[in-house]
Amino acid sequence: MNPIWLLRAKRLLQNPPSAARVKLGLAIAAICLALYGYELLFGWPEWLTPNGNPRRRF
Repeated sequence: MNPIWLLRAKRLLQNPPSAARVKLGLAIAAICLALYGYELLFGWPEWLTPNGNPRRRF
């Protein structure tokens, strides 16, 4: 583990985020999990699949 991460953890413990910020982070994580679950249940939509040569590099 990088020592900088330990300093960040120390700062986070000394100044914890507000309740609203924690709720925002949890809401974003819940939305991401819901989208992932929807994709697992129903698959990837055909209209989101790009057309073109799969060997083509950009």
